[in-house]
Amino acid sequence: MTPSKTTQDHNEIRKWAEKRGAVPTEVASTHSGNEPGILRLHFPNAPGEKDSNLREISWDAFFEKFDENNLELVYQEKTADGEQSNFNELVHPDEPSHSSNKKKKHAA
Repeated sequence: MTPSKTTQDHNEIRKWAEKRGAVPTEVASTHSGNEPGILRLHFPNAPGEKDSNLREISWDAFFEKFDENNLELVYQEKTADGEQSNFNELVHPDEPSHSSNKKKKHAA
């Protein structure tokens, strides 16, 4: 398995996502008022990536909630075959399963 990287850097996250055509989204059914819901990076042009429950939000709104919740992005640059990877997961760095073993991650 290709090693994962972890970051909280907004520029790094946005650059990685935009290179792959990903957009910042929220799970629509989880938002309340002006607050974004559960965050996701969505790949609308990827096969099988049609999810009507996701609503695109601005990068500003995405990163505001990202920082409020002290999240970090776990991601991969390449697959084991050397292809560009879309693997990513938004995690809380203080969760034992994420802080103790940065290489063992679950798909989002």
